[in-house]
Order: sequence, then structure tokens, then C-alpha cells
Amino acid sequence: MAQTKELLIQHVRAYPRLQIQDVFKFIHQSAFGCEHLVTSLENATARIESEFRAGVRQAQIEPLDSAYCRVPLWLLKGGLQAETLGRLFVLSARQEENGRSALQEKLEIAGELAREGVLPFDAAVFEAEAARWEAEGYPAVRHSDVFREAYHPAYRVIASQFIPFLPLLSALDKLPREKRTVIAIDGGSGSGKTTLSRLLQQLYPCTVFHMDDFFLRPEQRTAERYAEIGGNVDRERVLAEILLPLERGETITYRSFDCATMTLGDAKQVSPQKLVILEGAYAMHPALAEFYDFSVFLDIDPALQRQRILHRNGSETAQQFFTRWIPLENAYFDKTGIKQRCDMTIQI
Repeated sequence: MAQTKELLIQHVRAYPRLQIQDVFKFIHQSAFGCEHLVTSLENATARIESEFRAGVRQAQIEPLDSAYCRVPLWLLKGGLQAETLGRLFVLSARQEENGRSALQEKLEIAGELAREGVLPFDAAVFEAEAARWEAEGYPAVRHSDVFREAYHPAYRVIASQFIPFLPLLSALDKLPREKRTVIAIDGGSGSGKTTLSRLLQQLYPCTVFHMDDFFLRPEQRTAERYAEIGGNVDRERVLAEILLPLERGETITYRSFDCATMTLGDAKQVSPQKLVILEGAYAMHPALAEFYDFSVFLDIDPALQRQRILHRNGSETAQQFFTRWIPLENAYFDKTGIKQRCDMTIQI
């Protein structure tokens, strides 16, 4: 409730000429996101391109009162492609099962603010408009003509989970597409490296390789090896089976390490696409770093990292991360300066 009040107040301060229907739009987008607007990727991209060509003003990303944000089309001036934003828009569309109840709660709070004189509307008029909107079934609304004339809104509603990655997507969209591009995603356990690589697969034609497929084999697990900075990954096999063949333009043949049997699985053959991603801790090991065209480090807050690992792995397995694997990762990050050497750092 406190967040809803604060965001509504911020919205009024940012747009003092807004009308009641603009408040309704803010509430509807907060409750339902963009699901009702998505028809197809082609239509989404075409409309973004059309609006952008018509001219857009500089604007900031605005959080809605939910898991969504308004992302201004102005970002396309920084290199983000219309198709990429269109794909994010489509990926953000989901059925909100509790959308109606969430909308009603937010609308009631807006009514309270109107009665308190915080919203710039007559309380009785606001309540009458809210009752009419309810009778119609709370349909999506357009911005008022007054709002459009004053502020020229041009944005798309995107899931908040994608917002931290917008600078990375803008950077990737500016990379040349005619040649192969190899990207490293490094970072601590639980920082979302695999999740980010899956998102990139949904946004671009790309091939993804995982450092988790290159755990040390039993014969490599010596005290001397673990004493090396970044020694607890089979970087030699990453180099021989992935990065060197990529550099030579060859088909990739590699074997994933199977933790259940502690052996290498059957050989896989992969014809890499133009965009190749290697994700996982130690991807930017100094022995591998020269083979990438772009690198990103996901920097996770330790408290959030602990929370995620407990949720993902359970308390017993999580203790192995806390006492062994994370200290090894942190030593690797500190001694090699990976975060400073990566082209981009994203705070998680």
C-alpha cells in the first residue's frame, strides 16, 4: 500500500497536467502489464519503428506499481533496436491471474488520495469515473488528449526483470552482424548468468555454451589445482574444444561433464551461429579472455546471492557454496580483476 501511494504521488508530480484517465492507465498497466496489447512480434516492431520515426522526446524509464516499467522509445537513439524492444515487449506479455483484484486495490488507494486532496481531482468526480470504469469491466484506456499534448508519451511496458539488461542489449545491437561475435558472461553464483543467456537466446539467433559443462574431471581435482586462482574449471578444454575452433571457423565438437557419473558425456557437434555466448563463472579467466569480442560481469549483492542460492539449492547444498565455491570465486574475481576488465558490469 505504501509503495502504491508513493508511486501515484510521484506520477502526479512528474505529470501535473494528467487527467483521471491517465491515473486509470497507470493503474491498469501496473495490474495487467502489456498483455492486452500484444498481437505479434512483427506488429509490435512495426509500431515501435513508426512511433520512433514520428519523433520522440528524451525520457526516463518509469517504474509502475508492479513488476513492470515504462521504457521510453528514446532508448532507440542509444542503439537499442526496435526489434529487440519489440521482443522484450512480447516476452513481457503474460496473463496476470490477480490483475483485477490488484487493480481494484490500487484504485481504492487512488480514491483515498483524491479524498485527501493529494491527487488534483475532485473526489466525487474521481469516484464517479471509477464507478463508471468498474461498470465497463476496467478496460484498458488511452492517455488523455491533455496528457498527450503536454508530454508526448512514447514508451512500451516491459517486465522489470529485463530493465538491468537494457544497456547490454543496446551494446549488442550496435555490434556488427556480418561477422561472428563471441561474448563472455561472468559473475558469481546465483547472479543470473544462465538466465541472461536464455534471454539472449530469445532475443537473438545465437549459440550458447555453459561453463558448467566444463567442471574438472576427477583426475584434475588435486590440491594443487584448487590452489590455482580460477583453477576449479577445465579451462584447457574450454579453450581446445570451444574457443580455438570458433576462432578457426570450425564446427564445435565437445563433451559435457556429467556430475552424476563424474564422466564426460557423448560428443556433441554444434554449428555456431554468428552470435556465440559463453556463460558461467570463470568464462573470463585470463587464459580465455583474449578470445572474446565483448564481455559482461554480473555483480550480485552478497545478501541477495545468499538468498538465491538457499532458494535454488536448499540449505544443505547451499552450505557447500558458502564455504567452498563462493570463496574460490571471490578469490578469482579479486586476484584477476575480472569485473574491471569486462566491457560492462551489471549490478544485480
